[in-house]
Amino acid sequence: QLQLVQPGGGLAQAGGSLRLSCAASGLTFSSYGMGWFRQAPGKVREFVTAISGSGVRIIYADSVKGRFTISRDNDKNTVYLQMSSLKPEDTAVYYCARSFDSTINVYSRAYAYWGQGTRVTVSS
Repeated sequence: QLQLVQPGGGLAQAGGSLRLSCAASGLTFSSYGMGWFRQAPGKVREFVTAISGSGVRIIYADSVKGRFTISRDNDKNTVYLQMSSLKPEDTAVYYCARSFDSTINVYSRAYAYWGQGTRVTVSS
């Protein structure tokens, strides 16, 4: 059975950094694209970044480009989100997600499975 497990998020000050991880089980990890989405209080879930199964293709939302970095370790079945230069508006629950295949997309409907979410709070 597929599981996407996200350890606890964290609290950071504006300008600080945090790293999120998402560990997958029950699948051939490298066969699937992985994405990160976030949902701030009172807002809809939005795309943050995604990485293809091979890691060759990566896309970022404009709001995080240059500040966030996605990576994956297919040997460890884990995808990471390194967040730097954090802003208070980055405060949200962050979700990792697995796509239906090795490709990636900015739309949540392209993702078949979701992690439980982890809360990130950035103070000003």
